[in-house]
Amino acid sequence: MDRLNELLQELGLSKVKLAKYLGVSRQMVYNYLVLDSLDKWPKEKKVLLLQLLDIKDGSDESINNIVVDTEYLMGVEKRLNSAIKTPNTLDACVEFNGLTKENKTLLNDFIFLLKEKLEDDDASQGASVRYMYYMLQSMDNIPEIKYILGYMAKSNGFIKPDEFAFDEDKQFIFEGILYSALTLYNNGGASKSKLAESHKRFIQEIEQKNEEKLSRTQQLNTVKIQALRELGYNDINASNASEVFEKIAEIQSRKV
Repeated sequence: MDRLNELLQELGLSKVKLAKYLGVSRQMVYNYLVLDSLDKWPKEKKVLLLQLLDIKDGSDESINNIVVDTEYLMGVEKRLNSAIKTPNTLDACVEFNGLTKENKTLLNDFIFLLKEKLEDDDASQGASVRYMYYMLQSMDNIPEIKYILGYMAKSNGFIKPDEFAFDEDKQFIFEGILYSALTLYNNGGASKSKLAESHKRFIQEIEQKNEEKLSRTQQLNTVKIQALRELGYNDINASNASEVFEKIAEIQSRKV
């Protein structure tokens, strides 16, 4: 089984793809791979794996004799892709049109993984997925989110440590700072008492931003109500939206 795990790593076969191919959860794949023999796998899953890897039987000798070259790699990839069909839509609610084949696969794998986490019905898993959603919403305005994701991908061995997909200088500096912070955290150099004041400032900054956001929202609502009143409308609809927005802009310009 050690050689099997090494073989899967050499092929770059992710647990997500393997789970989709076998028709099981990602956690179940982990459970299979820690078994000490393929004979302990469910028979149908063992047969599927042997077909994917083009192995006649599950003996250690057959697995040990496999040489991962370009031809073998392409063969496995072809069998995998033919077995895993990326749909054009996902439950008729996610459109895949306009995406490259690579991005379709990425999105499909991403949704598969998120669904698996949410199926656990674990509050912490649900919170993690929700926070990830908020991160994606904020990514365009906060470039550091991309640097954090890049750092995590590197530290967990998914990409090479010298890969810089974003602003290289800024990403390099951020990774150095993050590494130092996590090293301090993991080595016990930080404590709740030492960081209490810093965390207090963190909360105050967030509260101030929220107050400013609320204030801007209230101001906009006030201007919107004034614009509707001046135009003689009760609400904004498709037919008057353009006129109302122009009036809002005019009212705001009066106060400059």
